[in-house]
Amino acid sequence: MKSDLVSMVLRQPADVQSLTLQQWDLLIRQARKSQLLARLYYYLKEEELLQYVPEQVGWHFEAAWAVTVRHAESVQWEVKKIYRALFSVGVPVVLLKGAAYVVAGMPSAAGRVFADVDIMVPKGALEDVERALGRNGWVTAHHDEYDQRYYRTWMHELPPLKHFKRQTVLDVHHAILPETARLHPDPHKLMMDAVPLDDMEDVYVFAPEDMVLHSATHLFHDGELEHGLRDLVDLDSLLRHFSQTDGFWERLLDRAVEMELARPLYYALRYTSHLLGTPVPNDIQSKSRQGEPNVMMAWLMDQLFYRALKPDHASCRDSFTGLARWMLYIRSHYLRMPMHLLIPHLLYKSFITPYKERQLEKQAQNQPNLAEFLKDVAPENRK
Repeated sequence: MKSDLVSMVLRQPADVQSLTLQQWDLLIRQARKSQLLARLYYYLKEEELLQYVPEQVGWHFEAAWAVTVRHAESVQWEVKKIYRALFSVGVPVVLLKGAAYVVAGMPSAAGRVFADVDIMVPKGALEDVERALGRNGWVTAHHDEYDQRYYRTWMHELPPLKHFKRQTVLDVHHAILPETARLHPDPHKLMMDAVPLDDMEDVYVFAPEDMVLHSATHLFHDGELEHGLRDLVDLDSLLRHFSQTDGFWERLLDRAVEMELARPLYYALRYTSHLLGTPVPNDIQSKSRQGEPNVMMAWLMDQLFYRALKPDHASCRDSFTGLARWMLYIRSHYLRMPMHLLIPHLLYKSFITPYKERQLEKQAQNQPNLAEFLKDVAPENRK
């Protein structure tokens, strides 16, 4: 924790009063790498600590905050475009993760940036949804035949869609985990209990307990943890916000068991409380241990996650950080797919995909370059 200044400040914002200018510099670099610079600004503002931010570094926080304000406006506008595109389909659309936080006006949206919009629709409506989105400019971003089959046969979402004009990315889910995964949270139950938004018909966000469980499942089943600390901060914010409602903790534990998500909830409560000081009641923490792995596995997960959930910055790495991230990457695929599917998939992505990418690069290099061609053409002949 000594090298992880971001977690330190998130846990105890008042500690910024004792930071040296050199530590401020390191804090900013770690926070930017973690996509948490604007979030830190929000925390310091809420705690009335901005006067302790040195003038030399304050503009970094202000600029990051300005970007997230503009980003939130863009997300609101993009969601309205998606809503209009899917209105004629007449199916419920659930906003997920960052888009849900922004549109629902939740505290978790403050300072939050993300690369794409995620939605969830009933599996039986995927064809109609994809067709409607295609008519409105969203086209598949994956043209490789293997990738298309991988997503459509095994995954819990369509291949990512990109708007041909705005270049925004949309992920269309029909579940929160792949059908081949070891855990099987029921997508029908998730959608049935979703909460409607006031100003958009048939547009929803998950119920509070399901929002926490989805965030936990996404983080602790994901193998790419470059922004793992940001996702842990999301969980911390969700838990602090929803726990103000009576009975939330009990409903969360019950829902985790019902949805087969007791293990990711255990990890969520353990690491948010340990790393960020999330106020989880002792009896809830104790009851959540029904999802705890065996002693050896729990020890191993601690060694991996305590490294991977630090900022992805050189100052926060030790000799085993790279190995920890690689092991969690392999684990994420193991949790998603059985071995008879996993091994061929990893071999394909390790050898065939790089080969195809090299071939495409060679083809691109062999294409005539118009700009270079024009240099050799006399001006009077260029027309």
